[in-house]
Amino acid sequence: MAIKILWADDEIDLLKPHILFLQGKGYDLTTVNSGLDAVDEVQKKRFDVIFLDENMPGLSGLETLSRIKEAMNDVPVVMITKSEEEYIMEEAIGSKIADYLIKPVNPNQILLTIKKIVDNKRLISEKTAQGYQQDFRNISMAFMDDLDFEAWKGMYRKLVYWDLELRASKDSGMDEVLNTQKAEANHNWSDFVRKNYLNFVNNRDPKAPMMSHELMRRKILPHVDGETPVVFLLIDNLRFDQWKVIQPVLSEYFTVEEEDLYMSILPTTTQYCRNSIFSGLLPSEIEKRFPKMWSNDEDEGGKNNFEEDFLADQLNRTRKGTKFSYTKITNLDGGKSLVDQIPNMLNFDLSVIVYNFVDALSHARTDVSLMRELSEDEAAYRSVTLSWFEHSPLLEALKRISDKKVKLIISTDHGSVRVKDPIKIVGDKNTNTNLRYKQGKNLSYDRKEVFEIKNPAEGFLPRLHVSSAYVFAEEQGFFAYPNNYNYYVKYYRDTFQHGGISMEEMMIPIVSLKGKG
Repeated sequence: MAIKILWADDEIDLLKPHILFLQGKGYDLTTVNSGLDAVDEVQKKRFDVIFLDENMPGLSGLETLSRIKEAMNDVPVVMITKSEEEYIMEEAIGSKIADYLIKPVNPNQILLTIKKIVDNKRLISEKTAQGYQQDFRNISMAFMDDLDFEAWKGMYRKLVYWDLELRASKDSGMDEVLNTQKAEANHNWSDFVRKNYLNFVNNRDPKAPMMSHELMRRKILPHVDGETPVVFLLIDNLRFDQWKVIQPVLSEYFTVEEEDLYMSILPTTTQYCRNSIFSGLLPSEIEKRFPKMWSNDEDEGGKNNFEEDFLADQLNRTRKGTKFSYTKITNLDGGKSLVDQIPNMLNFDLSVIVYNFVDALSHARTDVSLMRELSEDEAAYRSVTLSWFEHSPLLEALKRISDKKVKLIISTDHGSVRVKDPIKIVGDKNTNTNLRYKQGKNLSYDRKEVFEIKNPAEGFLPRLHVSSAYVFAEEQGFFAYPNNYNYYVKYYRDTFQHGGISMEEMMIPIVSLKGKG
């Protein structure tokens, strides 16, 4: 379908060569010689772009622009003017023109402007798809290599980059190709974890990645120098792609000094990962050191009630004398009060803020039908996260931090993955309810479908019973019991879960920022 253009100029007859040139390029042009006629045309039909002379008798260009925007707010308008006076440009730009040109204009200027406005999205989409097609083979070839964690980080960064780029260009034609490649990547990542995880947690591999229990010691505490306050913000359940969509919002206030990925421990849940972060210990070590504070899966009540105590203990072991504060935000009122607490936090060497929104979002998406509709896939899930962040008290608190001489570090405890493939499992009544990992005795499952740690001690996991074992769903799998199997499969399929093995759950961001204020 031809692009429809409206051109309003009181000397439109003198522009006949321009009109013929554009018509020869396939554009559908409507011409008028007054502002009132332009407004009439806009009310009759829809245009893709409007060229508007600023200096017309009767209704001026700026007055015409105002009326056009009232009738059709989203149509791109290009102002053409003989004058370069600043106030005219300011008024036009303030009225949200798409571009402006200074007379005399030539046909090629007009053509380039049309392409920039109308064809911009199409050209970007085509270029993005072409770029991914070129990189597709490189990514696929890399899967044939024996990748270490550093190589996996690069691989995952690429996949997230192309996911965001293709979504931004709205090129749905490549979505299926990318989703297939992401599934292949997660399959290979699961093989990597199966092969290496126990070596990593037992320090048997010199190339072992930084993991949850090492995060404070290796990435947070080295910045605590007693001079510049450090604020460590842990946003629960924040995937790397979610970080990348909120990063542009923060870039107005902060400069990213370092962005990295680290590997969470298993299970990828708050109970295990976050307690390990703050204690500096693996789960079985926490249980041994704090038998009254560690809660096992079968225990009732909260599983993260002693994070501040764990943090204090780690600081006493590694950084005696560090003055710290700990704040956990679990609701909107807590978020609002956080804004007022920021000045007081600057009196501490280290201030830790745990913000629980994203984890609540993933659970709400499972339980609330409206949230299922609002976040039906990864792109929608990211969009809801971005919308929350832009309007959250957390952003207001971070703005306050940006004005101070503070080191801000943002990270998370684990991510989540959209599950699709049910895995049948049978366990007794004490088996935990998590959909991505199961821990218990006498578990029955197909060993080919899971990663199992039959000896919990080797994985530094608590052993509840003599015959206890841990099994983890991989890729996009989730556990379902044979009883009411079809109901639970339908209910949980396409929800975001965590606890198992996937790139999205296990490769998670750690970012250092400096305020621009």
